Amino acid sequence: MSKPHHFSLLTAGLSGALLLASCESKTTTTKTSESADTASDSTATASAGVAAGMPTSASFGKTTDGTEVKLFTLTNAHGLKATISNFGGTVTGLQVPDKNGKLGEVVLGFDDVSGYQSAAFRKSTPYFGALIGRYGNRIAKGRFTLDGKTYQLVTNNGENTLHGGKIGFDQVVWNAEPGTSADGPTLKLTYLSKDGEEGYPGNLNVTVVYTLTDDDALKIDYTATTDKATVVNLTNHAYFNLSHGTSKDIMAHEVTIPADRYNVVDAGLIPTGELRPVRGTPFDFITPHAIGERIAQVPGGYDHNWLLNQTSGQHLAATVYDPASGRTMDVTTDQPGIQFYTGNFLDGTLTGKGNTQYGKHAGFCLETQHFPDSPNQAEFPSTVLKPGETLHSTTSYQFGVRK
Repeated sequence: MSKPHHFSLLTAGLSGALLLASCESKTTTTKTSESADTASDSTATASAGVAAGMPTSASFGKTTDGTEVKLFTLTNAHGLKATISNFGGTVTGLQVPDKNGKLGEVVLGFDDVSGYQSAAFRKSTPYFGALIGRYGNRIAKGRFTLDGKTYQLVTNNGENTLHGGKIGFDQVVWNAEPGTSADGPTLKLTYLSKDGEEGYPGNLNVTVVYTLTDDDALKIDYTATTDKATVVNLTNHAYFNLSHGTSKDIMAHEVTIPADRYNVVDAGLIPTGELRPVRGTPFDFITPHAIGERIAQVPGGYDHNWLLNQTSGQHLAATVYDPASGRTMDVTTDQPGIQFYTGNFLDGTLTGKGNTQYGKHAGFCLETQHFPDSPNQAEFPSTVLKPGETLHSTTSYQFGVRK
């Protein structure tokens, strides 16, 4: 199998030479965060000239095993706020301005860590805002063969493994280091995923850096190394609703995805191997379409991977526009695919910040990634990471307005 496409594998001893595998697909992006400040913050006017400094921290409560976790608030020069917990590396909130300059919440989340560990949350497993690993999306039957050895993973999605297993990166406490950069405030998160965790081989050292940039983007930089050949697919699972209180669903949001093909999947959402053209189908987002315009033609709703057209460097992976608020979001990435999910499994049993009930289609996800089940499909870009290599990937969620 080829080396991971656009993971920017920097191989030791090659003076940092960039090894990129070729693939007929395009680059992708990440997701956002917010601040869990007072309710008045959500209606405050975004103003230029706000002093962006070191992120602040506060208690986010204790996990079920008694570990205290923190919530970090990042504020950029324009007053945008992102709140991120070291529990799961979770983006719990993101406040960005609308066309009138009013800050509003644009991601789904909870006020404290108990919301992410409740029985209802564990049953529905929506992964609100969390870092996803060791392998984002699905691996068929939780099994793959690497270097002649077959590995059996923990299965948690019927017979398949989803988003890393029963205890993925979304359920662990990360080491956190707040900081600053030339681009804006940062939060550096690190975690050691030990050899055999959830069945995956190799001790995997993972670093994720969130930056709330002064040009109004939430940038996510992923880095990983291993001491044994393994498979890796890192992403973020934020749910967005750019309407902020004006709509309980995202059906009027207009989406553009510059991709000519998508992965056809079976009943278990495992790719069949067919890469079907989007032209003439409800999967065609080459030009903007409202989410609700054709979703009824897709059994169960959108939960598929699009093969991005661009094949190198940072490129646009998706654009979203909410006519009600005027907010826009551009997703850029260096990944070959993007999973567009429309909150099909939300059923109103979860109540989040501001006593908001999250019903079906309350939010959408744009998860930049390699393709589902890549370890079992040799024609897909490889997700193999080997000792001596460094995985590096960047996704960015850029916010703006149309008036």
